[in-house]
Amino acid sequence: MTVAEMKNKDHLLVRAARGEAIERVPVWAMRQAGRWDPEFHKIRSGLGFYDFSENVELAAKASILPVRFGVDAVILFYDITTLPVSMGLPFSLQPNIGPVPASPVRTLEAVLKLNPYPQPETYSHVTRMLTQVQKTLDKPMPILAFAGAPFTVATYCIGTGKDINATRKFIQEQPIIWHELLERLTSATIGFLKTMIAHGACAYQLFDSWAGMLTEKEYDLWAQPFHRRILAGATGAPRILFVKECPYLHKQVETGADIISLGKRNDLKEARDKYPHLVFQGNVDENILRTGTPAEVKIAVEECLRKGGGTRHILNLNHGVDRTTPVANFETFVKTAHEFKG
Repeated sequence: MTVAEMKNKDHLLVRAARGEAIERVPVWAMRQAGRWDPEFHKIRSGLGFYDFSENVELAAKASILPVRFGVDAVILFYDITTLPVSMGLPFSLQPNIGPVPASPVRTLEAVLKLNPYPQPETYSHVTRMLTQVQKTLDKPMPILAFAGAPFTVATYCIGTGKDINATRKFIQEQPIIWHELLERLTSATIGFLKTMIAHGACAYQLFDSWAGMLTEKEYDLWAQPFHRRILAGATGAPRILFVKECPYLHKQVETGADIISLGKRNDLKEARDKYPHLVFQGNVDENILRTGTPAEVKIAVEECLRKGGGTRHILNLNHGVDRTTPVANFETFVKTAHEFKG
């Protein structure tokens, strides 16, 4: 273990993730390295998303940009579709649409072509970016990895994305293909996250952006079992589960996740009171950062920190930083976390 890795194990965010006593609540934000930051656009310089994210030097610089605001963790800059690309399914990122597969998975032959055990060499730009970030940081800081959960990634693979009704229709018509796709994504995700931990990621977040739109029965079939398997299969670092505005908190807490990331539909204090053994992340409304004033952001952050109780809490948003978020509001979000006295 390197000196940096030893220090990271004692870092504020890692101690909070383990449920230990902390001097203040750590803060970071989903999509903290992204299009809302003018400095990000300077680094990206018009490159396409995948060309940019696969450029190790540039993606590492983008990942580190939020450090200047005082965040307590770096999350690496890549996409949840990085993994299916490594499995053999190319994607492009289309404006106002999102990730689009070159050829949507619609047949059993297509799904069987996806490698459930992609070698680390197929996503080496991510592990090399992690190493580059470690070398570039001025001081030890937790570096977070992430992966998409099988349900959400599968919707992109079949070309339906957040169109939940189109996804349901596909599953009804092609249940065998759907099941095989989830299975292959699960195996690949476990391997990917284990690799990231082995390369020094201090924690990871499992994203299931669209599973919160499922009925409870559907969630039991297509989401929670796969969360459990991935979180049990990739251990050795704190594990964060994020399901966008999930109405099934009672099912999230049964997955084995160390940290549950809450949406704005959740009351942080109620969650802490009901599940005192867990750590919770969130849950400032990203809409306030996008449309509010710095004064309103400060009020929202302080309210969230009071509900969090000062322990077993990592400050974050209910979702990612929107591209139209003013820089001053993000600055206030982080600064308030640093200055809050309770």
